[in-house]
Parts: sequence; C-alpha cells; structure tokens
Amino acid sequence: MALWPEEYEGLREEARQMAEVIRAAFGGGRTPPADRDERVAAQRKVLASLEVTSPAGTDEAVAGVPCRVFRPPAHSRGTYIHFHGGAMMLGGPRMNDTGNAELCERHRITVISVDYRLAPEHPFPAGGDDCLAVAKWVLDHEQGPIILGGESAGGYYAALTLLRIRDELGAIDRISGANLVFGVYDLSGTPTGLGIRPSDVPDILEGDLGEFVLECYLPGRSRLEARAAEYSPLYAHLHDLPPAIFTVGSADHLLDDTLFMHGRWQAYGNDAELDIYPDCIHGFVAFPMELAKRANERIDDFFDRVLH
Repeated sequence: MALWPEEYEGLREEARQMAEVIRAAFGGGRTPPADRDERVAAQRKVLASLEVTSPAGTDEAVAGVPCRVFRPPAHSRGTYIHFHGGAMMLGGPRMNDTGNAELCERHRITVISVDYRLAPEHPFPAGGDDCLAVAKWVLDHEQGPIILGGESAGGYYAALTLLRIRDELGAIDRISGANLVFGVYDLSGTPTGLGIRPSDVPDILEGDLGEFVLECYLPGRSRLEARAAEYSPLYAHLHDLPPAIFTVGSADHLLDDTLFMHGRWQAYGNDAELDIYPDCIHGFVAFPMELAKRANERIDDFFDRVLH
C-alpha cells in the first residue's frame, strides 16, 4: 500500500530543499547550551522571532487562561480550540496567528489558541490543566461543532485534552473532530523519535530532545514511567473518540508517533485519516512549498466535513 499519492514523488526535491530553509529558521544544526535554563531561553528566543501578530486576533482570558481569539464577523459555524507547538516548553499562540486568522476567515469559525503554561517553570500537569480549563469553558459557553487540534506539542495536548474531556467531563460527544499535526504521543520515545528514521533528510528536532523534554516536563520520571497514559496518550484506551486527521512528514522524527497513534485510533473503532508527505520534516506545514499546500488543503477539507 502506497503511503502517499504517486504525484507527490515529483515534489520531493522541493521538500528536501525546503528542509534546509526550515532548519535555518529554527536554528537547526547549532549545538545547544549545556545549561538547561540557557538552552530553554535560547530556543524560546528563536521561536519568538518567528511570531507574526495578526490584527484579526485579540488577547483574551478564557477560564483565566491567556488566549489568542479570532472571531468571524457574522455567525460562527463552530469553535476550533488550538494548541501551539514547542515541546511543552517553548512558543506561544502568536506562532500560529496568521494561520489561525485564515482558518477563522475561511471556515467562519471562532478560533481560540491557548497560551498554556510552559515547562520547566510549570511542569506536568500545569499546561494540560490550562488546556482542559479552556476546553471546559468552550463546552459550557459555545454552541455548534467543536474541533481540537495543534502541531507537535499542540497535537500532544489536543490528544490529552480529548481523553480528559471524555473521562473527566463526560462530554466527548460534543467534540466533532481532532486535527493532529505531527504530534508527540509517546514520551518514552518511538523508533523514529530515537533517531531510527527511514529518511536521510536533516530534521529540526535534536537527537537528545526526548531526554530534554523528560527533564523539563516530567522531572524525576524515567522513560519507562513516561509510558503511563496520563503522560503519553499512545498508551491510553482510545475508545469513543471523534474523527481525526493525522498529518506528518516522512522525514519527521515524530513519524512513528503519528503512525502508531493513527493505527490505534482506528483499532478502537474511531474514524481516522492519515496523510504522510515524503521528505517533509517537522514543522513543514508552515512553509511555502507545494506539499505544505496539499497538507493544508487536506486539513481544510477535514474541517469542512466535521463542521457539517
């Protein structure tokens, strides 16, 4: 079975060339500082430099949590709760301001991007508690379809929040879909997460990132302990979850996280779409190339389906 359409083969070279552009934008290839706090500060500075604020967004507190909010000018068709990426330690909603503004406009939906607390200052469960608080507020105050999603750590928080909506709020029937973009679902490390990748394209994720995430986000836990379902959603029972779209590049260190999570999502009887893009690395959907355009079009199609 082919993992992607034959027509994508002619777009691989552009993806390989764009990988170098993405790595440069994210500061890839540099040796990170040895000191933990210096490393976090340096990486936060890099991601902050990529932020582009959209005039369409407003800064609002939702359930006491700071968020970036985008509202359509007329009646909203639904709500997208978005979680930004950054390994649970970095970044903020403004990294996705332009994309979230466009989602709001294209689909006429309210977009709420959560500025959850970051590790290491606020390790587990602080960030996840912020995500759940915003989701609960939306469930209590907004009508219409609700979609959860995000990129990288945002995909992680989307999956965790879906499970908590099901198990703690008993409201999973209110969620129409999940947009899970190159998320991390196993904090103990999958084969590609540990560097055993089917691609030679240099990725932006660093070889020791998994250990560093454990140190900052789950201090004191071993890799084996990180497999607990409360930390790693891949190990949770995934019954009764909404339709999901999984997006990842074949050169991403988180390829296996997506492959495994998609398979388990389906094994539990849920609808799931898997879209893999050859030679694309982590973060590719935010950059101007044809495969990123195709990926975002597939995500748009998914939004249209679940909003109906």
